[in-house]
Parts: sequence; C-alpha cells; structure tokens
Amino acid sequence: MKVLVIGAGAIGGFYGALLAKQGADVSVVCRSNYQQVKQAGLTIDSHCLGQWNFKPTQVLQHVADYQGTADYILLCTKVVPELDRVKLIKNAVKPETSIVFIQNGVEIEQELLATFPENEIVSGLAFICSNRITANTISHLAYGRLTLGNVPGSVSSKTQELANTFNQSGIKCQTTEDIIKARWQKCVWNAPFNPLSVLSDGLFTLDILTSQEAYVRKIMQEVVKIAAATNHPLAPDIIDINVSSTYAMPPYKTSMLLDFEAGRPMETEAILGNAVRAGLRENVPCPYLESIYAMMQLKVLEPLTTASASRHT
Repeated sequence: MKVLVIGAGAIGGFYGALLAKQGADVSVVCRSNYQQVKQAGLTIDSHCLGQWNFKPTQVLQHVADYQGTADYILLCTKVVPELDRVKLIKNAVKPETSIVFIQNGVEIEQELLATFPENEIVSGLAFICSNRITANTISHLAYGRLTLGNVPGSVSSKTQELANTFNQSGIKCQTTEDIIKARWQKCVWNAPFNPLSVLSDGLFTLDILTSQEAYVRKIMQEVVKIAAATNHPLAPDIIDINVSSTYAMPPYKTSMLLDFEAGRPMETEAILGNAVRAGLRENVPCPYLESIYAMMQLKVLEPLTTASASRHT
C-alpha cells in the first residue's frame, strides 16, 4: 500500500504514522516543518498507543516531487480559502489513486468530485484530540476514531481495505455509505467549540461547556435542524452524546484556537460559513450560527490604525 500524506501535521502525521506501523509505504509532503521531518522524522506521543518515531519513505516539499504512484492520497490540510486543494494534489493524482480527504467542514467535497470524476473520492472524519507541539512532535491526547466513506455514497473495497489497515493499527475506523450525514454529525461539535474557543480568548473546551452549556446546545440544535433539512437527519440524542463526551475528555485547545494563536488561517468558512449558507438555502432559521459566524469574521479583521480610523470618523 503506497500512501502520500499531504499536510503532515497533527492529523496527517498521526494517521500516516499508524499506516506505516502496519507496513504501508508512507510518504509525506511538508511545508513549514520540512527540514525537521526530513532530518528526524515525526515523533508520535500517544496517550494510548505509546511513543514511537515515524520515518516517512519520502519527505517532500512539493507534491510534484513524489516518486511513484500513490494508491491513496491522504489530504489532511486545513480547508481555508487561501489553499487550493485541487492545485495542491493534482500533480500526484493518477487514474488508480484514491483521494481521501480527512478534513473538517460540511459541503466541501464538490470541487474534488468535479475535478477528479474518474477517481475514487473518499471523505474522512477524524474524531481526535491531537496537537503538533513542535515541528516534528505530535501529541495524541484522546480518542482517534476515523469514519470513511466514498462520496456521493458508497464504500468501495479499496476504502474498506484502508479502514481495515487503520483498525489493525490500534484505532477504530468505521465505514459508512452516508458520509455526508457523518460530516453534519461532526459539525454538531465543531460549530460551537471551535469558534467559541477563539472568541473567548483561549478557553479550553471544558471551560466553555461548564460556563455556557445552554448556549452550546442552542448552536448544536441549529446544526441538527440544518442537517435534517438537507436530508441527513441525525440521531435524536446526538446533542446529549456530544455534551457528555466533551465533559469526559481532557481539557483541550481546539484546532481553530491553535491556528488563531499561531496567526494561521482558520476554518471559519468550512465549518460555520458553509453551515450558515446551507441553512439559508434550506430556509432553516439559524440566528445563533449566523451571529457566531459574524463574530468570527470580525475577530480576524485587522484593527483600524489611528490614521485609517480618522478617515472613517
């Protein structure tokens, strides 16, 4: 099994390392941490799987430099407007390559389906607490479950083979023929906790929930209503499950908060913007989502300088 991981951060680095432990030929494309990974590989420090060092077969700065044909491309970058996912992967996509995107957000698959109609497109969701704490060290704090499914709706034998390999590595990987529904399911958690961690100036998920559980539930309820309107109804107890699991997990900084603190682009559009636009399209009122989306847009604006402020007075 030949795997090319694009985006070897907290998600791509961790799951790539798991596949390598099972004998897969795993290469990675790195940007900011290329030199460190090239020299020393990636160190994985997992709460349940132990610590080990992952030495990729090829460590690359550019996708076009990949030698060989990948059975699977694991696209694990952030979904942000500044990053063209199609351009990022196209030089490594061959007819037999399955494109697996393990990324946050809802309604993000269409551009890949449109550009690569002859390739298997596999949507992947990671339910994990994992952070990259140095250029080549990944801390796996909790969970790790994956869900995979072909889009628009099936599970191919090749996707099942990938899931089986992940299961053998020590984490649970399930497959589903309705991966779009699973994306909305994950959005139930992401929509409140990711932006609130930023808007609260850095609170952990547990602090947010302890202080504002009722508010969190209101946001979750709107996501559930939008999902139902798009013909992907979620389980009646989905909100209670998300709340109880968040109480049970260790205090955690969300990926969006880490991006904000590092000055990196955030997945506001993929997680919030797309959900709001789906609500508007389906005529589902979502005032809580709209307000938190607006606040996130304001959060990233550069403050007016004294000179520019005087011009607007």
